[in-house]
Amino acid sequence: MAEAHQAVGFRPSLTSDAGEMELSAPMLQEIYLSGLRSWKRHLSRFWNDFLTGVFPASPLSWLFLFSAIQLAWFLQLDPSLGLMEKIKELLPDWGGQHHRLRGVLAAALFASCLWGALIFTLHVALRLLLSYHGWLLQPHGAMSSRTKTWLALVRIFSGRHPMLFSYQRSLPRQPVPSVQDTVRKYLESVRPVLSDEDFDWTAALAREFLRLQASLLQWYLQLKSWWASNYVSDWWEEFVYLRSRNSLMVNSNYYMMAARAGNAVHALLLYRHRLNRQEILPTLLMGMRPLCSAQYEKIFNTTRIPGVHKDHIRHLRDSRHVAVFHRGRFFRVGTHSQSGLLSPRALEQQFQRILDDPSPACPHEEHLAALTAAPRDMWAQVRRSLKTQAQEALEAVEGAAFFVSLDSEPAGLTREDPAASLDAYAHALLAGRGHDRWFDKSFSLIVFSNGKLGLSVEHSWADCPISGHMWEFTLATECFQLGYSADGHCKGHPDPSLPQPQRLHWDLPDKIHLSISLALRGAKTLSGNIDCHVFPFSHFGKSFIKRCHLSSDSFIQMALQLAYFRDPQCLALFRLAVDKHQALLKAAMSGQGVDRHLFALYIVSQFLHLQSPFLDQVRSEQWQLATSQIPVQQIHLFDVHSYPDYVSSGGGFGPADDHGYGVSYIFMGDDVITFHISSKKSSTRTDSHRLGQHIEDALLDVAALFQEGQRRKRRGLAEEGSEHSRDSLPCHTRGSRAPTTATNF
Repeated sequence: MAEAHQAVGFRPSLTSDAGEMELSAPMLQEIYLSGLRSWKRHLSRFWNDFLTGVFPASPLSWLFLFSAIQLAWFLQLDPSLGLMEKIKELLPDWGGQHHRLRGVLAAALFASCLWGALIFTLHVALRLLLSYHGWLLQPHGAMSSRTKTWLALVRIFSGRHPMLFSYQRSLPRQPVPSVQDTVRKYLESVRPVLSDEDFDWTAALAREFLRLQASLLQWYLQLKSWWASNYVSDWWEEFVYLRSRNSLMVNSNYYMMAARAGNAVHALLLYRHRLNRQEILPTLLMGMRPLCSAQYEKIFNTTRIPGVHKDHIRHLRDSRHVAVFHRGRFFRVGTHSQSGLLSPRALEQQFQRILDDPSPACPHEEHLAALTAAPRDMWAQVRRSLKTQAQEALEAVEGAAFFVSLDSEPAGLTREDPAASLDAYAHALLAGRGHDRWFDKSFSLIVFSNGKLGLSVEHSWADCPISGHMWEFTLATECFQLGYSADGHCKGHPDPSLPQPQRLHWDLPDKIHLSISLALRGAKTLSGNIDCHVFPFSHFGKSFIKRCHLSSDSFIQMALQLAYFRDPQCLALFRLAVDKHQALLKAAMSGQGVDRHLFALYIVSQFLHLQSPFLDQVRSEQWQLATSQIPVQQIHLFDVHSYPDYVSSGGGFGPADDHGYGVSYIFMGDDVITFHISSKKSSTRTDSHRLGQHIEDALLDVAALFQEGQRRKRRGLAEEGSEHSRDSLPCHTRGSRAPTTATNF
């Protein structure tokens, strides 16, 4: 979800106005702090690192090695070549009766050193192997002998049963691209959208930047890349997200769709249990290269705490309750008993108790959560008073595993008006009513009155594939494993011994009443300004795109560009554009992208008080079309043909620019693509429904190009006497709306 525009307003608080050496001190301090944060994260995961850091071996391998050494010693063989005898000499002399114990200790120490050296060697070898990116450059469907050898070695050194964080110590450092290559790629990317005069001016700024400032800024990034584990990720989190003073609603949250409450909460907590035990398999890029799993750590028990100048992420090791909002009231619901995690039926019972509670909301309590949608500096100041007056209630919400909103209104797909109902559903998940979501929480589970479900996710702690992976597991577990009884309840029996959910009481001082009213007014304005549109495109899907021998993601991205500009393209140009998009995508996947590098260079320039017209020009660009694919990562959990009603429709996010669009899409099986489009109603240039129609037209236009190319190819082959089966898109009327599938979201 594109949010780099939030870094535009960044200005670091530097006080020094002296010479260059003094100005560099804050930059060196920031590099030092980045490395310190990186090492702290490693130390905080020490126990997990011990369990997974021995990967691809295991603790049992140490025992096997120690036993082998003891056996060799018993057979009067010395595999240590005399080292164990020297170790014995260094150990204290406890008398003759302990001579045998000294031998065992010496063997254990030698085995530990040898085992550690072997593990270190394996990690270094795996890190070197994972630094190879040649496999990304292979043509689609082809693999060179060099890449096959590399893949075989990776599989050998990766072990048999990797856990979620097993690869973390073996992942290579994020490389800092060549600044010359980055500038060249940037100019190449903007050339098609700039006039000759504007491009010449931008190119001149780039040349001046390379001549005057680039080498110094690049040197600091190189230094940071060696000291910290990633030269850009912590700055991206801080300056793009945590230093943004804008409302989190629409600007930083995104939504995901699906369908129920007791089972869903139980399934989410089962996922947390698997996460804590690292039973989730690490993600492999294209099935070969492991990706970093660090973002999984903050899915649960996490809250974004507002600050006057910047926010910070607060993550707890554990939480045994969820915070629940219903009809303006807040509750604390325990998720565990002495025997462990509550059953789905027991959780359902607790939620039903809240629904049946007739007590009204206290004055201003109903709209209290609107403060989390307010500008961050305002919310930070109000929160100080709230923490003093209502610390217990605030801690119950911020310390919860996640937030649950029991909405009083229905939502979701209706057969009577599928298009409008999906649009309203998306809007309810993205913005709600402005005061019924705690936008600071890592995610909120929203349960509508008709049993439909959805997620509202705060973006700063992780990217969409992380929450998407959790949501896929939740849907599959809730639907196919937990299930429901014949009368519609969760399976199992209620537990009448459970205490009632705890009603949270807020002692709200008079001075924050006005702040709540202002926050609510701003949230309603922002919510009312968002135009959401969701539509399933069912004329064709991934299977047709594969038959065109193109990347499905690149195909959609080019169609989105065509929809935005409505410039008809010929087939040859379309293939060139798809190939170019694939090349840029692979460059970004291998750490050679443009945007993050330019962003980091800009941050360094601001710390050094170096003004660069080129970097100022780069960071001032408008994000008029922000796009993202919602990946389906656990296909084995769903049979989209047998159970089409249980497939997630993906999710969406707000536009990155006041006059732009936010577009996400998800491939639902092989034959449907669902698009989520958002824009601002206040803009006279945008209309979500209009862009939706253009997307459909563009997809059909592009498909027609390939159909025509296939027909020409078949005619040519037929003239040579060859027979080929017809392979074309199902016939649909041009410009007609795609029929909406009866999906139970």
